[in-house]
Order: sequence, then structure tokens, then C-alpha cells
Amino acid sequence: MLSRRSVRVKVMQVLYAQNRDKELRDAEVMKLYKSSIEGTFDIFLFNLYLIVEVTKVSVEDEAKRVSKYIVSEDDRLFKSTLYHNSIINSLANNKMLKKKTEKLGFAGFVDVDILRKLYKSFSEEQSYIDYWHNRKSVEDDRNILLELYRFLRANDMFGELIEERFYQWISEKSVVIGAVKKVLKRDTFEEDFINDYLPSDETIKEFGETLLKNTMNIEDELEKYVVPKFLKWDKDRIATIDLIFIRMSLAEILYFKTIPCNVTLNEYVELSKDYSTEKSKEFINGVMDKVIRDLKEQGLINKTI
Repeated sequence: MLSRRSVRVKVMQVLYAQNRDKELRDAEVMKLYKSSIEGTFDIFLFNLYLIVEVTKVSVEDEAKRVSKYIVSEDDRLFKSTLYHNSIINSLANNKMLKKKTEKLGFAGFVDVDILRKLYKSFSEEQSYIDYWHNRKSVEDDRNILLELYRFLRANDMFGELIEERFYQWISEKSVVIGAVKKVLKRDTFEEDFINDYLPSDETIKEFGETLLKNTMNIEDELEKYVVPKFLKWDKDRIATIDLIFIRMSLAEILYFKTIPCNVTLNEYVELSKDYSTEKSKEFINGVMDKVIRDLKEQGLINKTI
């Protein structure tokens, strides 16, 4: 589920935390990193849980409609297929998924009234009305569930519900959303299907942990190869995030032999657009471009520029 770019962000975040709290030792920073990785997967599970629970309210909706004193034609036609379909049933009845959500205590955290409000708002959407009037196949189920998830993501209550439990939701959004959409598009749901969305060891350990360790221990190389390129900039006055990105990029250039230098540089320039100042991309690009050229000339790196 996590890409190398997502891992780079996590490494940056824990290094920033260490910068703010000088008492954080390297071992504690590594623990923060690992906890952050687990947190992303938990947010993914929470999103799946909320989708299932919101669809379950449609069962209440159907029961209320048929119990009215005067039942309309629409009430007779309505069926709770938003919940009673093969996709949601596969999620709701998956033992591994259920065990994990129970362990994380999601049920005790979510107010059912919020779920009802979310469902009620969605029930007024024309796409949902058209669905339960005309539903014919599992493809219709898949499309409405994707539409429901789009609707939920745009709803403030949904966002606040996740942020209240997971502070990192904003930074993890794109990764989690992509994974949840893939789940809703699945044709089959094996008992252990959620393992498909666990981050790979290659990404979080071989890349992420190695990057973090090397970045924390690269001060000598930074002083030797990078600081002279700052020219008119005082190291102590450079934006903290910019300096972290520069340290990370240097560690990646020196210690990851299979990642081309231009890929590394482009990644950190792009990240600076999201996490630092407007001028950061030019600063990081200018400094690290000179560093890469010098390292190549000195024969200290031997890989694609």
C-alpha cells in the first residue's frame, strides 16, 4: 500500500519530530517511524470499517419504510442492497478483517448517530436513489459503493471522525484512498485479502529503515559535501524541512546504489512543493545538483545522474 514516496514522507516527519525534540534518541525515532507505518494500515482498516457501518444503516432504513402506517410505492420498492450485496458482505463477514477491527476498538469509538447522519445525507443523493430503483448487477453495487466513498470523503463529519482518532489522516489520505478504492473494485475476497495491502518489507525496511538510519548518521558527509554549496545561506537559517530533505537526498544518493540520482533529486524537489516554502524547490535542486556533479567527478558515486 505504501509507495517509496509515502515512506520518504514518513521519514521526513519523524526526523522533523526529532528536530523539534532534541531529547528524542535515534532508537526512539525509529520506533516512531514503525508506529507511523502501522498507523497508515490502521487508517485503511478504519475507512473500510466506516464504509461497512454506513451501508448497514440501509437495513434500518428498509425496516422503517415497511413499518410505516402508510407505505408508499417507493417504500415498497426500497431494498437494503447497499449493505446486502456481495462486496459488503465479503467485508462484513471476513473473519480476519473483523478480528483486526475488534482489536483496534473501532466499534467503541464510533457514535452510531454519526453513521446514521452520514447515511441519511447520502440517501438524498440522486445517484443512490437511482441505484436502489434500478440496481441490476454487482457492477451497480461496485459503482454505488465507490460513489458512497467519494461522498464520505467530501463530508466534514467523516473527515473529523478519522482525524479525531488518527492525527496523520491528512498526510495519509491519498495512499489510503487508493487502497480502499482497490478493495471496492475487487472481484474476490480471500480470507486473508487484507494482507495484500500491507506495506512490503522491501519498501518499509530495506528502503525506509535504511534511509532513516543513514540520514540520522550523515552529519559528517553533510558538512563535507553539502554545506560548502550553501554559499550565501547560513546552515542554521535554512528551513528545517529543506535541510531534512537535503540530508535525506544525500543519504539516498550515497547509499542506495540502484536509485538513479535524478530520481532522488526529482522526488525531493516534488516533496518540497507540498511540505516546504515556494522557494524550496529551487534551493534544494540548485544545491543538490551541484553536490551530485561533484560526487560524480570525485568518483564517489557511480550510477545514473
